[in-house]
Amino acid sequence: MQTDPFKEYLKQQEPDKKYKGYAWQTAIGLQAVDGLKPSEYLVDAAIQNIEGKITLDEVKNLLDSYYEEKPQKYHDRTEEADKVSIRIAKILSEHAFSFTPNEYISIHRKLFTGIYDHAGKIRDYNITKKEWVLNGATVIYGSASELRKTLEYDFMQEKHYSYKGLSMDEIIHHLAVFVANLWQIHIFGEGNTRTTAVFFIKYLHTLGFDATNDIFAENAWYFRNALVRANYNDLKHGIHETTEYLELFLRNLLLDEKNLLQNRLMHVDYKEMLVREPKIEYKTSEANIENRKVNIQLEKVNIGMFGEKISGISKKTIQHMEQLCDSFDKNEIFGRSRVEEVTGLKNTRASLFLKELLERNIIQKVTGHGKGKYTFFIKE
Repeated sequence: MQTDPFKEYLKQQEPDKKYKGYAWQTAIGLQAVDGLKPSEYLVDAAIQNIEGKITLDEVKNLLDSYYEEKPQKYHDRTEEADKVSIRIAKILSEHAFSFTPNEYISIHRKLFTGIYDHAGKIRDYNITKKEWVLNGATVIYGSASELRKTLEYDFMQEKHYSYKGLSMDEIIHHLAVFVANLWQIHIFGEGNTRTTAVFFIKYLHTLGFDATNDIFAENAWYFRNALVRANYNDLKHGIHETTEYLELFLRNLLLDEKNLLQNRLMHVDYKEMLVREPKIEYKTSEANIENRKVNIQLEKVNIGMFGEKISGISKKTIQHMEQLCDSFDKNEIFGRSRVEEVTGLKNTRASLFLKELLERNIIQKVTGHGKGKYTFFIKE
């Protein structure tokens, strides 16, 4: 298993290296909200920057040259992930910050100039987005005609809010409500979650929170799904908007708690799936859990990485995929027996499950490790 190349820097006594390691780890990890993976080239350059061998500007210049030399046909969203990662690292490394709508819009412009035509521009059309965690339903986002006014209202409310005398539980709850409301406006066509995350981290620093751990880096997709659940109601089916998942995330981020952060627990049909699912006993230890953690180079697998490959998959299959993603690294090799252990499926059902994943190019066969071995198939 590969190790996280940035984790060692978070343990450094040297403040500069520690903070650079955090900034890069977070910047790269946040690309997971859109299922993106930065290149090995960027990771190598980031490590050189942390070591003080090159500056952030030199990283940018190296990357620009790297993509200029590559034929256009080889360009994909990896270039977006690389360039946005550099820009996030740079913003997180700067101390300047203003709690204003213009700052929020400016961060989007800085992150996505040259990537999206609408960088730094408020959308003038309404949007919907199918969400896995909502079983294909969408959050109701801000109306295009009221976006600026809504944004300004939320900022004004937060600016005049007093945290004086509040318990930490009350502070965490209020912060969860604030960031959920800010994200729900969705003032941009794309890039809202990464912009909101960067702005929120900067804001937390002004409130005295350190927030320089690996929570954002390792749980970016969870953060997005938690924002979705904080903004979705389906009263007919007993589903209510809730900040409980965001609060768990924030408690880990700000208080260094160790709450379980699993995406499938947020799925609107999770309880129904749980009733149908055979009870499985997992023998885990702290060492085993640590061994299953994946690195910042997005070795951690989440369903969002598979994009349209999961379109039309049944709820049950999605649940089993989530179990695999929680249990296996991106590069881990596994067979049917391990799938049976993780999912609780019997051998015939496990074989059919693996067959479907193979047909959808979600997993691929590997050779040299015995018969019937697989690994995740994620396009580099």
